[in-house]
Amino acid sequence: MDILLYVIIGLLVGAIIGVLIGRFLLRKLFKDQEAAAQNKVKKILKDAENNAEILKKNKLLEAKEKFLQMKAEHEQEVNNKNNTLNQRENGIKQKEQSLNQRLENLNRKENELDNTRKNLEKQTEIVIKKQDEVEHLKNQHVQQLETIAGLSAEEAKTQLVDTLREEARSKAMIQIKDIVDEAKLTATKEAKKIVIQTIQRTATESAIENTVSIFNIENDEIKGRIIGREGRNIRALEAATGIEIIVDDTPEAIILSGFDPVRREIARLAMHRLVTDGRIHPARIEEVVAKTKKQIEEEIVEIGERTVIDLGIHGLHPELIRMVGRMRYRSSYGQNLLQHSREVANFCATMAAELGLNVKLAKRAGLLHDIGKVPDDNPELPHAILGMQLAEKYKEHPEVCNAIGAHHDEIEMTSMLSPIIQACDAISGARPGARREVVESYIKRLKELEELALSYPGVEKTFAIQAGRELRVVVESEKISDAQSEVLAADISNRIQTEMTYPGQIKVTVIRETRSVAFAK
Repeated sequence: MDILLYVIIGLLVGAIIGVLIGRFLLRKLFKDQEAAAQNKVKKILKDAENNAEILKKNKLLEAKEKFLQMKAEHEQEVNNKNNTLNQRENGIKQKEQSLNQRLENLNRKENELDNTRKNLEKQTEIVIKKQDEVEHLKNQHVQQLETIAGLSAEEAKTQLVDTLREEARSKAMIQIKDIVDEAKLTATKEAKKIVIQTIQRTATESAIENTVSIFNIENDEIKGRIIGREGRNIRALEAATGIEIIVDDTPEAIILSGFDPVRREIARLAMHRLVTDGRIHPARIEEVVAKTKKQIEEEIVEIGERTVIDLGIHGLHPELIRMVGRMRYRSSYGQNLLQHSREVANFCATMAAELGLNVKLAKRAGLLHDIGKVPDDNPELPHAILGMQLAEKYKEHPEVCNAIGAHHDEIEMTSMLSPIIQACDAISGARPGARREVVESYIKRLKELEELALSYPGVEKTFAIQAGRELRVVVESEKISDAQSEVLAADISNRIQTEMTYPGQIKVTVIRETRSVAFAK
């Protein structure tokens, strides 16, 4: 028991001693580590101080170098500015010297001018004195002459002026008479010369408009297709175009008869399309005729534009250009209206050039002088007046308007172009073979025949065919009944008998057609 106690006490003492020894060793170890850390920190601080010192020296050196460089640049800039200022100062000094020298010259010239002015004043006084002396002597001389002649100076001047005036008037009258006599002798000769030169320099063909067109076909079998079953195709063609289609024994040809060239051309082109396509029936005929009419309108505009370009006329209103194109399908006493107008335009340009007038205005007036024959409305107005109104409407030159209106003496001529247009129109129409009066009166009678029937309400279209021996009247089925159609035919025929003059007889045919249309959807 005692041994165990001693052992335990020994172990406790040993443990306490061990703890004390370990604590001592640990404290010593901590002190060594702390000393090493302090030494390391001191070394780091010393290295940092050394590096900071080196960096500080480097920065100071760089700052000094930059300062020296900026100082050198500043000194260079200051030197340049000083040089510039010195140069400007030298220039100013030179200009100052030059101005001083000029000022001295001006002062010297001013002194010279003062001396000259004083001399001139003295000379002027001397001249005035001499003029007074001369005037005094002149008055004395005049008084002596008036005493000798018994007339005053004013009376003598009046007599001298009257004498000179009478003498000048006599000589002027003699010269004027000589000039007038010479002008009378040469005017007719010169006028004839200009007209002959104009005609010789403008050579054109003579073309007479016909009322019949020939449509050529490859074989006579096509005639049957054009006629159609029971004649329905040919009736549809005549109703759509207003042209009489004559299918006779003439080999490989069909005759298109009508007074209106536009209708004949539409019928010819429509038949050509139908024959080429092969489908010929009433519905197709109406469609093709409608398309052909649109094509003709486009061609009319193209013809007008090509005409004004060929003649060198610019700035013409589009509506006037369209009317010029329609001249291609109009005639004047059988003479093609467009060809006649082009010919007159060239004549006018030549004459205007010979007479020293405005060539462009003359050519413009010559082309438009018969423009009043193109519209179908206002038939009661003369074509010259109607053409003048159209030209004024589309802002043409006043001289051109007057030349158009006065070329048949409907209004007074106020421009030099007017007699030229009148003369050139007469030259173009008076050439042998240029015109045929019968055709014009024939066409006028057919137009009046169609217009008479159109004046009735409910009438849609009218066509004078067979040289005016038949009048076909197409009426609107919604407005005119079958019974009214018979009454309308009788009324038109009675009115034709009472108001018109015509050879033979005229057949009036009123056509009323009812169509029922439905669409399958």
